[in-house]
Amino acid sequence: MGKKLIKVMDTSFRDGFQSVYGARVFVEDFLPALKSAVDAGIRHFEVAGGARFQSPIFYCNENAFETMDKIRAAVGPDVNLQSLARGVNVVGLDSQPRDMINLHAKMFKKHGVTTVRNFDALNDVNNLIYSGQCIKDNGLNHEVTITMMELPIGCEGAHDVAFYEKVLRNILDSGLPFDSLAFKDASGTSNPRKVYETIKMAREILGSDAHIRFHSHETAGTALAAYLAALDGGADGIDLSMKPVSGGTAQPDIVSMWHALKGTEYDLGIDIEKILETEEIFKDCMKDYFLPPEALAVNPMIIQSPLPGGALTANTQMLRDNNLMDKYPEVVAAMKEVVEKGGFGTSVTPVSQFYFQQAFNNVMFGKWNKIAEGYGKMVLGYFGKTPCEPDAEIVKIASEQLGLQPTTETVVDLNDKDETKGIAAATKMLQDAGLEVNDENIFIAGACKEKGILFLQGKATVGVRKNEKQAEAPVAAGSSEGSNAYTVTVNGKKYAVAFEGEKATVNGKLFDFSVKEGIEAKAAATGEGTPIKAALPGNVLKVLVEEGDTIAEGDVIAVVEAMKMETEIKSPVSGTVNSVEIEVGNKVQAGQVLVTVG
Repeated sequence: MGKKLIKVMDTSFRDGFQSVYGARVFVEDFLPALKSAVDAGIRHFEVAGGARFQSPIFYCNENAFETMDKIRAAVGPDVNLQSLARGVNVVGLDSQPRDMINLHAKMFKKHGVTTVRNFDALNDVNNLIYSGQCIKDNGLNHEVTITMMELPIGCEGAHDVAFYEKVLRNILDSGLPFDSLAFKDASGTSNPRKVYETIKMAREILGSDAHIRFHSHETAGTALAAYLAALDGGADGIDLSMKPVSGGTAQPDIVSMWHALKGTEYDLGIDIEKILETEEIFKDCMKDYFLPPEALAVNPMIIQSPLPGGALTANTQMLRDNNLMDKYPEVVAAMKEVVEKGGFGTSVTPVSQFYFQQAFNNVMFGKWNKIAEGYGKMVLGYFGKTPCEPDAEIVKIASEQLGLQPTTETVVDLNDKDETKGIAAATKMLQDAGLEVNDENIFIAGACKEKGILFLQGKATVGVRKNEKQAEAPVAAGSSEGSNAYTVTVNGKKYAVAFEGEKATVNGKLFDFSVKEGIEAKAAATGEGTPIKAALPGNVLKVLVEEGDTIAEGDVIAVVEAMKMETEIKSPVSGTVNSVEIEVGNKVQAGQVLVTVG
């Protein structure tokens, strides 16, 4: 009897990128590795959706739809290209109305996607029904997904085999059409025995013909064991990655899995020599990218505070950007309580981000003194029903701080009534900004809001950690021998950059950051008045006042984005605006003066 052929999806170019680089990778840099992987015989890749929609726009100054087109052109017409969708959130942190959910499926089909893996972090099947139907109606394969994790030590109430069976039966009872079923463990914390029993349960319910996949991360150090358990339980597909984006916070390596299956009844059906050659090409493609040390690590703390690989490095990149990396251990430690009191939604985007944001706020502002909007809306029911009831006291605090009452209304029904969401609202944003109205731009505006508009206006900033040291780079006039000279590549264009103290010369143009850090930052206010300062570092999304405006105490004067949270800056006093020290697009630091009020 021959070996069972296990179907492999290569996640290097989506989940691998998200888990290791926070998805901040320029498309042209990795196309040679992708083409080599196709030549090596791989026919199924995850390449789009999730953070690989937002990050190209937010950090790479690349249109995500154009990157998808380039990927399809590189692999040819017959390769299965898969994307990741978050149910009613599609590819954003916020949930969407029906028209945007359908536009998501339409646009991803248009731009080369074949299959959509569709999940809901709360495992609320109501959030999968309409999104899944749209995926099928637009001609895509639908991989419906149950999200998994291990509860923090000492907790119980969800995320056992009985819970996953209930979710699966809810999917079947709903009549939701799907082509395959995936179990997705974004934090890599599910213990292997539970994985075995869960897959075995699903196989018994669905029968021998159903395609069942398992997905995990090596963050907790048990993914290879969990994959072996999944195969023994009856899974016939697994997700693997390649160096340099495998292991640690990412998926197990294809080569490692191939080695682990020696002498078993399973075969990955790959040419291992060609895969090894591809990994060398891939490592060369990525050699100039900053590789966060935590991305390579196995971290047992994650078992206690489940943080997905994709969220882990995305958040540590943001902490580095804002000079707050020293807070990382405290934030991770604070997650246990946040997860427990939040109702045990699976720690996968967007809920993993809500958990991290709330843990971050608890560390920075004191426990529960500042409810993160996403976390608060989750416990109040605005993203669906959590697996367990959230802590009643936290629900009360969230309701008071956000000014919202708890709800049990279906998410898509809520969003359909929200005039700030949907195609009409996105169209108005484009028109107000003087931008072309087309389906792609509508979706970017609707999914990415103000940051999407800034990108479409050509005002996006690049936040890719890619510096190529160039010893022979010309030192700018006026620089000393001790200056640091680099060639920095952005969107394929090289810039000669030289640093001297708090000054930088870029292609001969001098920038002075000695006053304060930021993009075209102005000098801090020195006149009379009350200075309103930034409580946290971040990027300015909106400036809502001008010099001479009369404002009241509590009025919002600006909106600053940090850690994927939009924070309203409110005036502590009434008076007249003496000066405005920021512009949209500025990067501000904690304690920096934003506005003065006289």
